[in-house]
Amino acid sequence: VQIRLGDKCYPVCKRKLIEQSDYFRALYRSGMREAGQGQEEQLLRGGLSALGLELVLDFINTSCLARLEQEEGGEEEPPLLEELVEAASYLQQHLKERRMRGTATLVAIGDFMGASSLAMSPGCHPQAEAPWSMLRYDEEAQRWLPLANNLPPDLVNVRGYGSAMLDNYLFIVGGYRITSQEISAAHCYNPCLNEWSQLASMNQKRSNFKLLAVNGKLYAIGGQSLSNVECYNPENDWWNFVASMPNPLAEFSACECKGKIYVIGGYTTRDRNMNILQYCPTSDSWTNFELCDVHVRKQQMLSVEETIYLVGGCIHELGPNQKSSQSEDVLTVQSYNTATREWLYLKENTSKSGLNLTCTLHNDGVYILSRDITLSTSLEHRVFLKYNIFTDSWESLRRFPAFGQNMLICSMYLPDVREV
Repeated sequence: VQIRLGDKCYPVCKRKLIEQSDYFRALYRSGMREAGQGQEEQLLRGGLSALGLELVLDFINTSCLARLEQEEGGEEEPPLLEELVEAASYLQQHLKERRMRGTATLVAIGDFMGASSLAMSPGCHPQAEAPWSMLRYDEEAQRWLPLANNLPPDLVNVRGYGSAMLDNYLFIVGGYRITSQEISAAHCYNPCLNEWSQLASMNQKRSNFKLLAVNGKLYAIGGQSLSNVECYNPENDWWNFVASMPNPLAEFSACECKGKIYVIGGYTTRDRNMNILQYCPTSDSWTNFELCDVHVRKQQMLSVEETIYLVGGCIHELGPNQKSSQSEDVLTVQSYNTATREWLYLKENTSKSGLNLTCTLHNDGVYILSRDITLSTSLEHRVFLKYNIFTDSWESLRRFPAFGQNMLICSMYLPDVREV
């Protein structure tokens, strides 16, 4: 194939491009139109110098930096290393941008109860093979459609796992099996390739913990009777321990906000956790960010800019001027501004449960879904709603994905939305 940059063309072996370069490997395996069958020329635009590209292609062809070695020590030595670093940075950034192409789509992953349950959504055709494990939501038609049925066997019937999106990859880590055995395994789903891959396992088996994406890395926080924290670096496929939380917590939640991690609610081994904990990855340290008079547990958390949204959970207001009633089964949305440290009680839906939920930020709202929906599930526990963060309003959405358990909802870019 040929790589074109400006008016120059560089012939190169396609096999070597795929073997030696993450960028070209992802490009040729993505199914993108520009890398399809019969496409013998790849066009690169802007931000990349001819010299930088030549250095990258030299390395791909020879697996060494021969030109750098030849130039070393010369009086007029050009800044070849800088050119190479800039070219590599450009391709990395360009690869990330390619991953984000396509349509932002709601995706549900779960242990769906057979192909017959998909009849709830017109357009889903029953299959004789394994039931679908991943569905996508068609927002115009307001219906769920099949996406994939290739969930790794190791993930079937695993509960209490941590999940996070990073660079349009879905990571599912840890959890416990129906035998109550905790696991440390980690898997990653690439929507461009529609493929799952197994990653390095965590050092610690853990369940009922939080997995967060922060500054290009993943953090596994706490777990059942655990205070320790692990950090995963995708570049070297490796987990290492970082600073532990001050205490083990149960029934807490956490999210990333402005490059830091915030932990709210739950219980210590002795009492309610009333501290908002903040973790700074740069200093690898935890601080008690603020003491609050509202106790919450089992909530979901996500953030927009400097505002954290708490969805659902059980709320107990403990301040001297607050009502002391506990809201066990009401779906609420609260916000906490990390800059002003102000709490706002936003919206309440008294007809729906605030427990056992999964939610994701998608376009202009928070989409909320019950984790378990069966024939016997009561109406208040059948939740599929959108909370609009700009208008502070609820929107009921039509049709649940399917009868199923252990469901997860997330938002990812699909390269092409096609019927299966």
